[in-house]
Amino acid sequence: MEERKGIENEKINKYACASAIVASMISIIFGYETGVMSGALIFIKEDLKITELQVEVLGGIINFCALIGALSAGRTSDYIGRRYTICLASAIFFSGSLLMGFAPNFALLLTGRCVAGIGVGFALVIAPVYSVEISAASTRGILASLPEIGISLGILFGYISSYFFGKLPLHTGWRVMFAIGAVPSLGLAFGILGMPESPRWLVMQGRLKEAKSVLSKVSNTEAEAESRLQDIKLAAGIDPDCNDDHMITPNQNTSGQGVWKEILLRPTPQVRWMLLAALGIHFFEHATGIEAVILYSPRIFKKAGVESKNKLLLATIGVGITKTVFISISSFLIDKTGRRKLLLVSVGGMIVALFGLGFALTIVEQSPDQKVVWALWLSIATCYIYVMFFSIGLAPVTWVYSSEIFPLKLRAQGASIGVAVNRVTNATVSMTFLSLIKAITIGGAFFMFGGISVLAWIFFFFFLPETKGKSLEEMEQVFTRNKKSRTVDMESQIKNEDL
Repeated sequence: MEERKGIENEKINKYACASAIVASMISIIFGYETGVMSGALIFIKEDLKITELQVEVLGGIINFCALIGALSAGRTSDYIGRRYTICLASAIFFSGSLLMGFAPNFALLLTGRCVAGIGVGFALVIAPVYSVEISAASTRGILASLPEIGISLGILFGYISSYFFGKLPLHTGWRVMFAIGAVPSLGLAFGILGMPESPRWLVMQGRLKEAKSVLSKVSNTEAEAESRLQDIKLAAGIDPDCNDDHMITPNQNTSGQGVWKEILLRPTPQVRWMLLAALGIHFFEHATGIEAVILYSPRIFKKAGVESKNKLLLATIGVGITKTVFISISSFLIDKTGRRKLLLVSVGGMIVALFGLGFALTIVEQSPDQKVVWALWLSIATCYIYVMFFSIGLAPVTWVYSSEIFPLKLRAQGASIGVAVNRVTNATVSMTFLSLIKAITIGGAFFMFGGISVLAWIFFFFFLPETKGKSLEEMEQVFTRNKKSRTVDMESQIKNEDL
């Protein structure tokens, strides 16, 4: 480990950064679809005369459809590569955006939302995995958090789009909001072809010469590139001394067969712990209520006393700005403070904000005939504080952590399982929130999210070890509970390198 620190330059490689930024554009498109729906729902309900139940279904169906994409993305990216999988996700988004933009009725609008949802599933798996696999250990946190920054930027652009296009005629405005999302999808499909393939995927295919060429570009020195290549070959079951410049056949099966058995049916203790960590962090990211705030923030602000559509949308834009700013700040902290510390501080702040929001909204609801000004302001303030704390830790760490912990052969499909849980939880929250606030009041709903956040903090404290500064090939050591075994594994690896 000390030797690697000496080899590895902590300066961000410009080519790796550019590649991660381009890959993260797929996340911007997904974020836009989420953010624009928040404002568009106001106009869709009025134009198409749909019910509250249909509003819930339209808001949440994208996440259930994302399951198809998420569960397919791992196997697809192992088969055709990370780069072409991003192209495929762009094409699916393009189709979904056009369907929604030209939808004459609710049925076609829902179909377009489902198609876009499949693209969401692909995007959420492949963008973080690609960014993780081209990054060095010392800069992996910041580059792998770029997809989450992309989601936040997309949500902000969606809010702004809702505000400006909402001024168009009712029948036209919301359709333009969706149709414009097709433009960046087309651009990304061509842009990603100019970026390199993941060097780890290339090694899994036995294409060592191409992998070495890519690593030379995404590393700061030749020594670093060579060190990373040796680690990847070892993880892929290839003799580290093999210098074959042509195609070779790896010792391990790398096309995806048998991976589900290794993850779900016969996992090693380390893989079982990794899976628990990935499923837990993805579940709690949305079970703590962020989707309720992002998708239904206009309704929350309306409950808090903001009446006009323009002011509601402007207040919602403020949520998008807060989310983007603090996720951007966190990307510079994640490699310095570590994933674990940032996560615990983030969830701790969320707990305080959620209980404050629940209290303030309860006071507002109990005084329907008079405006309790302090409670109205407290509702808005705690909503922003909640988004701030969520964005500084839980939002980016979820995607970085779950994409970096699995072994090379299991990474793409392990990440896809995590994303599947993420989307199911997201869909459950978004499709039941309106019914939930009718059953237990809006204040009660946020008290519930606060309680779930307490459970999340406990889970993260006991089950998520720190991964800062560790190479992807060292993760099995990180997830070894027995310290003696961990030491033996490290000594064994050193001996193998010496040989």
